[in-house]
Amino acid sequence: MLQPFVKLITLVVALLGLATALVGVIGFVVFISYSGIQLPSLTDEEKSIPQTIAEIPVVKALADPAGMWKSPDWNSVDAEPNAMEIKYGKELIANTSEFLGPNGKVKAISNGMNCQNCHLQAGTAPLGNNYGAVAATYPKMRARSGTEEDIQKRINDCFERSLNGQSLERDSKEMVAMVAYINWVGKDVPKGEIPKGSGLYEVPVLDRAADPSKGKLVYENQCQSCHAADGQGMVRPDGKGYTYPPLWGKNSYNHGAGLYRLSRFAGYVIANMPLGASFQNPILSDEEAWDVAAYVNSMDRPKKDLSQDWPDISKKPVDHPFGPFSDQFTEAQHKFGPFKPIQEAKAKSN
Repeated sequence: MLQPFVKLITLVVALLGLATALVGVIGFVVFISYSGIQLPSLTDEEKSIPQTIAEIPVVKALADPAGMWKSPDWNSVDAEPNAMEIKYGKELIANTSEFLGPNGKVKAISNGMNCQNCHLQAGTAPLGNNYGAVAATYPKMRARSGTEEDIQKRINDCFERSLNGQSLERDSKEMVAMVAYINWVGKDVPKGEIPKGSGLYEVPVLDRAADPSKGKLVYENQCQSCHAADGQGMVRPDGKGYTYPPLWGKNSYNHGAGLYRLSRFAGYVIANMPLGASFQNPILSDEEAWDVAAYVNSMDRPKKDLSQDWPDISKKPVDHPFGPFSDQFTEAQHKFGPFKPIQEAKAKSN
């Protein structure tokens, strides 16, 4: 009888002890809550763990807009004695295909692209391949032809290369109008001067070769929404030219065009592409610009006889991709780089 009684007493004492402990814990928690003291929690511990945040690259403006060349006010054109020619010239540059494309209402001598596809805003955009310095610097000696060229010759170069077509007659109404417009655009630039923002941006060369495979990714992410996955661009609803031009294929520029040089293409896109980019707010990095240039210019396009180009081969640009060369570098390196070794060798030879 005594042993069961002892067990019962022990159990009761244990239960009382447990109850006392629970009351103590609850009392302590209530006290802490009302005292304002905060206990650490799992959430707090998670918050205290340092988080690794990926750095977003900051792409700086390519040039200071202060002092950047601006085209004359279009509203002032009516004051010019040849205003009608100037206006027609602008129309030809903005809508070349309508007048001179495959179904042109004047002639059928080009591939369907417009001059404005390469010379943005009818040749008036800063660092958009503009005409700002043309009137001031032509006629001039050009190493590519080895001759002195005037504006008419330069325009026909574009028709034969960038528009993969035929030349205009020098005294045609269309040629006269285009020359008049280009001269008007650059009328305020002193003779012999090249204003800030003319032509294209010079992208610093890479320490490596430009990579077409990396450029393909850039193209898919940044370019194909306008120029299409197959690079054939977007035709205008009226069928007269392109809203966004083809970047390769039979209707694009041929391999004699300026944009076939990687430095020219990279300089063009970094200051103007993709849609919404500008020299003040570039979207692509230098590497992306070079790589997408390598990708686009690796694709098939029309060919042109270049046998008369660069009669003095020592004057070929470092990124002209066709031999013969005055150095020992390969055609592949002259096309894709790295260009620094070629530049250094060229500097030593001079």
